Amino acid sequence: MNILINHTSSVPFHKQIEEELRKLIDTGEYDNGKLFPKEVDISNRVGVSRNTVRQAINTLVGEGLLERKKGVGTTVAKKKIGTKLSEWHSFTQEMSAKGIPFKNYMVKHDVVDADHSTAERLNVEEGKEVHRLIRLRGDQNDPFVYFISWFHPRVSFSEDEQFDQPLYDIIEEKFNIVLTKSSEELTAMIADKELAALLKIEVGAPVLFRSRVVSDPGGRVVEINHGYYRADRFTYQIEINK
Repeated sequence: MNILINHTSSVPFHKQIEEELRKLIDTGEYDNGKLFPKEVDISNRVGVSRNTVRQAINTLVGEGLLERKKGVGTTVAKKKIGTKLSEWHSFTQEMSAKGIPFKNYMVKHDVVDADHSTAERLNVEEGKEVHRLIRLRGDQNDPFVYFISWFHPRVSFSEDEQFDQPLYDIIEEKFNIVLTKSSEELTAMIADKELAALLKIEVGAPVLFRSRVVSDPGGRVVEINHGYYRADRFTYQIEINK
């Protein structure tokens, strides 16, 4: 822990400590759940009161850079992944563009009967067989998003489809369908027992729910996608031009 402050500077001690702790966070030394230095250790290191150190840490907790966990200690918060609402891509394309390694924790493909809501959106008869794709995805440490997709019968994946390419690339290459429009709705919700177990969060933890309807150039709906995102790992950025 390399933290130094200037005791003769006019800059308040807690501000100096804030900046030193930011540098410490940026080093990555305390990533992946490693406990951050304790208040008492920082206090002894720089020669100021614990209250001053606590003030600096509280600021960083408020900014979402640090997390306090009861009975555990203070850890560096995992960086949130941002997505702009002014553009859309498949999950694979989003993560690749940001240079974030990711993995599939679960991939399940089956054929189901479309319920009333799904049939209405896909413009097919209720009970019509449609392909469904379920995926649990995240980084190398934890899953952070759970996807369920239903597809128009024009999209009928083979039983041995590996889904190892971006989904929309597969649809374009194999079914000659270009997807050009996405209509989305965002809702805040809390995790039930099943969702909490999948995303490795507590029951009642906040979740960002996104409903996406994807269409081709003719306005025909090809995919309905429901995404459940861990609120502590994902953020949506909205850009609005006047």
